[in-house]
Amino acid sequence: MSEIIPAGPAVHHLLVDADAGIAAATEAVTAGECVVLPTDTVYGIGANAFSSEAVQKLLDAKDRGKDMPPPVLVAEPSMLRALVSDVPKDAAALAKQFWPGALTLILKAQKTLNLKVGETDGTVAVRVPDHAGARALLRSTGPLAVSSANISGQSPATTCDEARSALGDRVAVYLDGGTIGGRGVSTIVDFSRSDRGRVLRAGVVSFEELVAVATRLEPLPEPEPEPEPDAPAGLPAAEEPEQIEAGGEVTQIDAQPVSDQPVDEPTPG
Repeated sequence: MSEIIPAGPAVHHLLVDADAGIAAATEAVTAGECVVLPTDTVYGIGANAFSSEAVQKLLDAKDRGKDMPPPVLVAEPSMLRALVSDVPKDAAALAKQFWPGALTLILKAQKTLNLKVGETDGTVAVRVPDHAGARALLRSTGPLAVSSANISGQSPATTCDEARSALGDRVAVYLDGGTIGGRGVSTIVDFSRSDRGRVLRAGVVSFEELVAVATRLEPLPEPEPEPEPDAPAGLPAAEEPEQIEAGGEVTQIDAQPVSDQPVDEPTPG
């Protein structure tokens, strides 16, 4: 008697048969499974944002905890008001200018909304991706919890093969949209604490572009210099060292409460 080998995850090439891929991914999401989809930033792993079991599968696939909740992707800017309790004027202006695109907005969630994305302290991070395949899937499934398609702490995937190497059979369906351009991560702006908004993470959309639309926006805080160690007796204090990292740039990591969104989304994000 021959051994029955379970079938592996399905891979659908959107450039070959998008309809079949979207149908298969929708079926998987409805069944509570995770899917991988291309976005305008990196490949993302998505799950039903209203199912705690499905979102837990997403977090488990990434080896990540509930204290790092994924953002929610939607197909159309008009869907924002169905997810949040209030859209400040400046948030609406930014959404109008930069959606679809690499901008994630954090807002207060609808109190009656049954989102199951983790420990968010009553907030939700929302984005409309600028990718036709991703938006086609979102029109079919509704809002998805989406994070970058990689093990937490590792580099995000810019090809479907990279996502498959990282996540394997933790995902039911892979949608292959070719190589993602690697534009960088989405910019995150938090409106949950102030109508002015505050940049939590720098990304594709620059602060200069944002503040041209939302003039009261607070920038990402400058990093505080590390305290200088005491110099040994008889020696002058050392001069402050230059802050240089790979590529000659200083990376700002702004520590936030657990309600703020994590750095490694594709917020795809």
